Amino acid sequence: MPQTQFQRINRLPPYVFEEVNRLKAEARARGEDIIDFGMGNPDMPTPSHIVDKLIETARDPRANRYSASRGIKGLRRAMAAYYMRRFGVEVNPDTEVIATLGSKEGFANLAQAITSPGDVVLVPNPAYPIHAYGFIMAGAAMRHVPANTPEEFLSRAAIAVKHSSPTPLAIVVNYPSNPTAQMVGLDFYKDVVAFARQHDMWVLSDLAYADTYFDASNPPPSILQIEGAKDIAIEFQSLSKTYAMPGWRMGFAAGNKTLIGALARIKSYLDYGAYTPIQVAATAALNGPQECVEQIRAIYKSRRDVLVDTMARAGWNIPAPAATMFAWAPIPEAFRDLGSMEFAKQLLVQAQVAVSPGVGFGEYGEGYVRIALVENEQRVRQAARNVKRFLGEIGKNAKAMEPAK
Repeated sequence: MPQTQFQRINRLPPYVFEEVNRLKAEARARGEDIIDFGMGNPDMPTPSHIVDKLIETARDPRANRYSASRGIKGLRRAMAAYYMRRFGVEVNPDTEVIATLGSKEGFANLAQAITSPGDVVLVPNPAYPIHAYGFIMAGAAMRHVPANTPEEFLSRAAIAVKHSSPTPLAIVVNYPSNPTAQMVGLDFYKDVVAFARQHDMWVLSDLAYADTYFDASNPPPSILQIEGAKDIAIEFQSLSKTYAMPGWRMGFAAGNKTLIGALARIKSYLDYGAYTPIQVAATAALNGPQECVEQIRAIYKSRRDVLVDTMARAGWNIPAPAATMFAWAPIPEAFRDLGSMEFAKQLLVQAQVAVSPGVGFGEYGEGYVRIALVENEQRVRQAARNVKRFLGEIGKNAKAMEPAK
């Protein structure tokens, strides 16, 4: 019988969210109404002009042929135009931009393209799982850098470099952050670029939430705005949240032409790009009216405000995120000893509210849960009522609670 122990699979840690997902499925099978803040899966309809362009293009028989793995030229030009419009950054659509099947695919395939077994990569912790798992699957050695604040991340990254052999190949940054929702300014990126130059490292920036922010006077910047950043940095973006297009799987990367070329080479062996009508519709999203982006942003902001307000009145103080579609919520004091996994399970079983345990984003995520703003305001208020009952009736005896089965 062929061996069943596969090295790359065995290097992946257990899927932390599996147990919560199992309990959620069982509850729904019993007919329970679960208010699901777990997965960051936008629930809003894709704007109609984008859908209309998809339908129009799909009616053309020529559009059903293989597409281009780098992205059709019109789409790459639209992505370059977005960078100029949004950040004042010029990128060459032929050599410095590439379309991806969502930012997650692009990130994972870049890891495959640039990583050899034994390479060291600095990854923030807590972080979106693909930031680490993509490199783990590529055979890299991970250095998880505590990232409870941006300042801590940079200072601890400097320590990690001193204790890494060989010198790290790359450093990953993600602001606005998933899961912590923290933001940074251009000064942070200046420090990152200087740090990476000093140690001859690549910078991989995840900017998936570039346009999901709630202070119009303080939009998230791009690392490519820093002079010389294109010499060492690549940045990933996604249309999933900005235009409510998660299932369309459309993202892109911009920046250093060597890294773009490496990603393009890998993708040329793996895919023919997204379905052409999707790429044409994505072009319409980027080039078309942007009022829909403001409307989507306003919906997330309203949900955030309702969540923070109603949960505070329920007895759970949650800091208001400045960006992203997530709130990074500290576990209520009475439940702190349970840990994020058990608290998430109890919240699901006892209050019919699903959240993501912070430990699923890395060991430094312990003590928190992530709440996705993917339920409407009425559902958010219902969740707060359930939580209030849960905290009042059960919270007093949290330490004595039996683990959820």
